[in-house]
Amino acid sequence: MRKLILDVDTGIDDALAIAYAAASPEIEFLGVTTTYGMAPVDCSVRNTLLVLEHLKCDVPVFRGAEAPLVRTRQYSGTFHGTDGLGNTAVREPERAAADMHAVDFIIAQAREHGRELTLVTTAPLTNLALAIRKAPDIVGRIGRVVTMGGAVATPGNASKFAEANIIIDPHAADLVFASELPITLVGLDVTRKTLLRQEEVERWREMNTPCSLLFAEFTEFYMQAYRKYHPYLKGCALHDPLAVGVAVHPELVHTIPMHIKVDLEEDALGRTTEDLHRESPDKPNTRVCMTVDAERFVSRFLSRVDQAFSR
Repeated sequence: MRKLILDVDTGIDDALAIAYAAASPEIEFLGVTTTYGMAPVDCSVRNTLLVLEHLKCDVPVFRGAEAPLVRTRQYSGTFHGTDGLGNTAVREPERAAADMHAVDFIIAQAREHGRELTLVTTAPLTNLALAIRKAPDIVGRIGRVVTMGGAVATPGNASKFAEANIIIDPHAADLVFASELPITLVGLDVTRKTLLRQEEVERWREMNTPCSLLFAEFTEFYMQAYRKYHPYLKGCALHDPLAVGVAVHPELVHTIPMHIKVDLEEDALGRTTEDLHRESPDKPNTRVCMTVDAERFVSRFLSRVDQAFSR
């Protein structure tokens, strides 16, 4: 079993990733760390607790960073609603987040579990950047970091060049990629190829469990945004769930070793590109996912969430 922390900004596809992780027997789910991103951090904490409550999964939740290292964050609500969950988070969860800060939890787990620990990030990289700043020794301890973010050989989704998680806090991303952590980058190059179709959301409605109905409701909001802004796609992309899938089953993707740099210049802010001018050209810092067995992944994802919704 893989000891796993999921770092999220819950977000609709984060919620789908949480369900996938919670139902995966290959995972020892240590905890969920939260941050701002698709909504303020208070929404991320509440959404995460509500999702886990519906999933009957009692892993601890930790409140993390409230804002980017340098920039400010505004929230549009276009793809995830003003509450982060398609405007479905209508009540407070029954339990509270843990007292420990998310950054301190990451540091503690890295020191306790070392190479056995996998950290999956599906949010801006602020929590991880702050953890590295506070405890640089964790860089040599964490076994693997799987990051949903970036767009290397494909256009961005938040700008011409940049993917949303990276551009929200590019300075944090720059710090993380420069840290020598063992990073696998699960970017738009592969996540756009993993689509959840409308008929699956309807099937969740037909399952008629409290959990499946909630997930169907907020995923429908996501589907509607995709139909409006990406009408050429036959569904919505499973960005964040794929990061969990790659953490558990790395054979789902083909990766290329690269030395990724995050662009901090305003005209290409947040772009993830190979640094061709680095001092050590033979020393990559990232394994970049370039192809994915999308059919196999989606099938496995649907099987796992069906199990989660039936609990």
